[in-house]
Amino acid sequence: MTAAQRRVLIVLAILVLAAGGVFLYNVGALIALMKSVTGWLVATIGKLGYAGIVALMFLESSFFPFPSEVVLPPAGYLAWKGEMSFAAVAACGIGGSILGAVFNYWFALRFGRPFLIRYGRYFFVSEDSIEKADAFFARHGHISTLVGRLLPVIRQYISLPAGIARMKLDVFILYTSVGAGLWVVILTLAGYLLGEHQDLLERYLRVLTIASVVCAVSLAAGYLFLYRRSLRKSGR
Repeated sequence: MTAAQRRVLIVLAILVLAAGGVFLYNVGALIALMKSVTGWLVATIGKLGYAGIVALMFLESSFFPFPSEVVLPPAGYLAWKGEMSFAAVAACGIGGSILGAVFNYWFALRFGRPFLIRYGRYFFVSEDSIEKADAFFARHGHISTLVGRLLPVIRQYISLPAGIARMKLDVFILYTSVGAGLWVVILTLAGYLLGEHQDLLERYLRVLTIASVVCAVSLAAGYLFLYRRSLRKSGR
């Protein structure tokens, strides 16, 4: 196995292990939060409108860990009631997610990289390791971003290593849009389809969270398989 393959395996393994841990966070604390604030969120989102969805999803995608699971299903419910447009809710959710991700990317590029170059040796991060991260994201940044957007909690922070590694911004935005778009549409659709049965949402959130983790792991495994096959064909 080549050094490049080992790096890919290590990163994917970290993502899978992290996903398992954050899954417990998402299903436990998140559902308790949903029960206590769902009514308030429906009223608040109704008052703030589409701008409120953009703002809350910006927070969800940036440093503040505001979960999208407590924003989009209530907005989907309002779309079911005819008080909002489903398409507009989804568009605002995706737009807010992209804005928050780009903010994190810019912050990591502007401040995180210079900090690590200057002080990284105190945290066992060398310039050589930063250069290797650059090379990794140049080759695998697209799948890392896509998979990261589908994993609970990780989706908020996948933009940081992408920014530090100076991943191409257009590629970063494209795959952030795909990953965020899938999650936004699924959560909005859950609130919309449940309609007046919003009390069943906690049950479906468990299923959706598990499904998103399984999807992310499957994508990562499929990518790894294709990547390794391409290396064998090229003789590397």
